Amino acid sequence: MSPLPLAQLCLPPTATLHEALARLDATAQGILLVTDTQGRLLRTVTDGDLRRAALSGARKETALSSLPAHPPHTVSLQASQRDVLALMDAHRIDHVPVVDSHGRAVDLVTRRELSQRVWLSSPHLGEDEVALVQEAFTSNWIAPLGPHVDAFERELAALVGVQHAAATSSGTAALHLGLRLLGVGPGDVVLCSSLTFVASANPIKQLGATPVFIDSEPQSWNMSPQALAAALEALHAEGIAPKAAVVVNLYGQSAEMDAIVPLLERYGVSMLEDAAESLGASYKGRPSGSFGKLAVFSFNGNKIITTSGGGMLVGNDATLIEHARKLSTQAREPARHYEHVEDGYNYRLSNVLAGIGRGQLRVLGQRVQARREVFAQYRDALAAVPGLRWMAEPEGHRSTRWLSAFVLEADDAQARRDALLDFLERHNVEARPVWKPMHLQPLYAGCRYFSHAPGQDVSRALFEGGVCLPSGSNMSAAQRTRVAELVARGLELPLRSAA
Repeated sequence: MSPLPLAQLCLPPTATLHEALARLDATAQGILLVTDTQGRLLRTVTDGDLRRAALSGARKETALSSLPAHPPHTVSLQASQRDVLALMDAHRIDHVPVVDSHGRAVDLVTRRELSQRVWLSSPHLGEDEVALVQEAFTSNWIAPLGPHVDAFERELAALVGVQHAAATSSGTAALHLGLRLLGVGPGDVVLCSSLTFVASANPIKQLGATPVFIDSEPQSWNMSPQALAAALEALHAEGIAPKAAVVVNLYGQSAEMDAIVPLLERYGVSMLEDAAESLGASYKGRPSGSFGKLAVFSFNGNKIITTSGGGMLVGNDATLIEHARKLSTQAREPARHYEHVEDGYNYRLSNVLAGIGRGQLRVLGQRVQARREVFAQYRDALAAVPGLRWMAEPEGHRSTRWLSAFVLEADDAQARRDALLDFLERHNVEARPVWKPMHLQPLYAGCRYFSHAPGQDVSRALFEGGVCLPSGSNMSAAQRTRVAELVARGLELPLRSAA
């Protein structure tokens, strides 16, 4: 059921029982809000209230103000979904009004919506995964490695347009391996997109290197070529040669590779392309993940396709990928006994999970199209909302819209963002802020950062006003409509500090 504008549920205390009954019938929400001329909530009226009034002999012309006093059970704008549910359970009610600091009704939460969670990005399985997993069980290939792993690697490499791939236990594992294979170690400097998930940066630190963070550019939200050029020039002047650059493709969209690749080549910096969020995207007709010396994909449960947990390291250098396979199996040497000359990891993917991945690859195109349709519906439904700017799809890009994201542009953007996220969560809709940039994280306090332009910190602004909406390829049209309507309502709410 789509949320109704709150005004349709509000009546003045002078309204009659007959008017209330008609409004209850028209709105079909089971509750009305009786408010004064200032919008302050005086009481609620339910079917039960009207039924009891009729049984007591009240006439249909009787005003609502004549009903027995019944203080409403309400929550404030600070209330969480848990608070709302606890109040419902305590009083055996199915509706809870939300009031501001002056007692004005600003929202209504229903038990029904609290039982219908809308997830940010839930797994979406196809028809082939069960058969492929059953094949793994039937053949007894349950442990890591096996024929599904080999096939998954070949099929993903072919899809991305590279020659080799090594399946791993996670995208983070693939990032760690990739940086190590590019020679990153203690004392090195590695460039890294600032606007990203922390897993893009942590392996740099774990290998003993120092990250230098690069701002985003306003259009694609990915690494700013302008900031990258400034960083490379400044480091070169200081005699510092970065060992590698982790270039992140954010929210299903490639970075501006035509500008970034030549810059890195000019300074001899190898690119590790973090395509964890962009499988299925393309840049000027070329697949995301095919630009770096090495590239990484993630198959975490919320990604566009999933293996429950898993990742892939890909590239055209057979020696590097073969070394990745060795390192990911504890770096065992080809000897009869267990022989080791370098340290390794337990990073390989299981044959069972690879079977899931193979089935998911077969529906990747459908999943991309479905997420693009989710984005298009949101964009059209919220086109009239002022101060809302969607993550653009610049010319030459084809985004998967892994997550539909927008940024609020106003002086109070962060307060509006937080109020909206609280509102959506209260209505059982999972949404989240855009990634908090690495240069703002306590973990990386003190690390160098190059902004898009002097005085223009793009990634900070995207974080402070940015929102990611539910974007799953298995969302129904009704769910998408509900989310869009809730966003529009939530952005109209007064802020917590509002008088």
